[in-house]
Amino acid sequence: MSFANQQKFSIIALTFVSALGSVNTLLAQQAEIGTYDRAGAMKQSRSVTYAVHGMAATSDLRSTQAAVDILRAGGSAVDAAIAANAVLGVVEPMSCGIGGDLFSICWSAKDQELVGLNASGRAPALATIDEFRRRGLTQIPISGALAWSVPGCVAGWQDLHDRFGRLPWADLFQPAIQLADEGFPVAPVIAGYWRGAQLSLRQTPESALTFLIDGNSPEEGQVFRNPQLAKTYRLIAQYGASVFYHGEVAAEIDRYSRSLEDGLLRAEDLAAHSNEWVAPVSTNYRGYDVWELPPNGQGIAALQILNLMEPFDVSSMGWGSPELAHLFVESKKLAFADRAEFYADMSKADVPLDSLISKEYANERRKLFDPQRALIGVPAGDPKLVHGDTIYLCVVDDERNCCSLIQSNYYGFGSQLVAGNLGFALQNRGALFSLDERHLNRLEPGKRPFHTIIPAMVTKQGRPELVFGVMGGDMQPQGHVQVLVNWIDFGMNIQLAGDAARIRHDGSATPTGVPEEESGGTVFAESGIPTKTVAALQEKGHQVSTGGSYGGYQAIRIDWEKGVLHGATEARKDGAALGY
Repeated sequence: MSFANQQKFSIIALTFVSALGSVNTLLAQQAEIGTYDRAGAMKQSRSVTYAVHGMAATSDLRSTQAAVDILRAGGSAVDAAIAANAVLGVVEPMSCGIGGDLFSICWSAKDQELVGLNASGRAPALATIDEFRRRGLTQIPISGALAWSVPGCVAGWQDLHDRFGRLPWADLFQPAIQLADEGFPVAPVIAGYWRGAQLSLRQTPESALTFLIDGNSPEEGQVFRNPQLAKTYRLIAQYGASVFYHGEVAAEIDRYSRSLEDGLLRAEDLAAHSNEWVAPVSTNYRGYDVWELPPNGQGIAALQILNLMEPFDVSSMGWGSPELAHLFVESKKLAFADRAEFYADMSKADVPLDSLISKEYANERRKLFDPQRALIGVPAGDPKLVHGDTIYLCVVDDERNCCSLIQSNYYGFGSQLVAGNLGFALQNRGALFSLDERHLNRLEPGKRPFHTIIPAMVTKQGRPELVFGVMGGDMQPQGHVQVLVNWIDFGMNIQLAGDAARIRHDGSATPTGVPEEESGGTVFAESGIPTKTVAALQEKGHQVSTGGSYGGYQAIRIDWEKGVLHGATEARKDGAALGY
């Protein structure tokens, strides 16, 4: 059955305006506390989506639709997630694609357990610190072939399907292949991202041919086709991940890399790639177990922030209050100072994981907190990541298997280079390595770089309660915490928890070990953060600004008592939550 015909049989879940009562109650509570500025911060963008059997939430309607079609055809949550991710690689190619990496947390209803998959790639064998020094570099360029690491996405799809798939592998790629072949109208937010990369895509013929139309990025509503990606997807559908790492795709990447002066990636690096099943790690926040993946990602930063905040009576502070904003920013600074020092590939570095996410360690670090003044030059404890184009999606199926999946090229269109005629950009994750030999995240052949993309899940009493994530570079752990505080401490429904205005702190150190100016960083306040909160933060010594990116959120909540799924999607993106 074609994708178009499948759409006719998809049932979009009925949505209900359930938020009004909770919003009014919340407004009344905040008015009593005296900390809420009625400036529109609590406007809910849309209703929560409800369904009984299965649900998907992604950053593009066509991706969500493909996932629901797979669910209705009997597919598992993982089947649907793979189909959705493949579609996003077509319709949102700057943010994700098979030239990037993937991380996932899955709940197996059969085994009643959480499992994690680290599908991030490693540095090429030729990528050594000495090689970069020979080129006169002290830092890895953010774009170009020197920023390449092996893409782990396709192997990630294969590993997930081998373990949790129900439908035939090839079936999962048909919606994406049809969209790439026939074309699709570009969504509004995506058109803006595309336009921002227009100049860099013009620099190489392969990128221009693949992603531009007559030298320009596609406009909102303009139909865009990617027949080269459709061809690559057909190869993957027919031969599986082996074609990407050992076959025709690997050969073309190798050929293109060898044609470049800076190309260090080889077929042997692709052939050596393998992913790793890992145990998710957690902390308990007010009775909820919050799960993240261990480094080389930054997920444990969210756990560290939650540990630092938990002893405080957050709900009595009030949403949007100066006290809460200051507490959050200072907790983030402490966690990210550790992130800059300790987060790295645990197979190559001695990362003090258990200590970093312990309550005891949080108690010690909390002693640095000053309720009246902003911390400056925060050091790591003892035991350039503002950008980031990423997609996050989540799926829950009829058996309540859950898939929390995040996938990215890192920067928009990654390295901005397309390997020959394959139809996708190769990521620039290698730029996150440090060239400092003393740093845990130093560049080494066969090592995975520090990673920003993090999926998440929340369980309670041993079963999944919330499947969620927030995309967007440094914003991801900050977004995780703010969404959870909104939901747990302030009782917001999961749509409002994501819609509420956010703050983002950009700090004074990076995981590359390169310090920025010795300052307290900058707090960016989204429109809707109370003006008196901004003023109070400035009085405490914070540098405050506006603008910038505040992430992209998707979530599915499981109401076990009523047997209903709640879906939410990011108002700041083009997405949708659908179910049946």
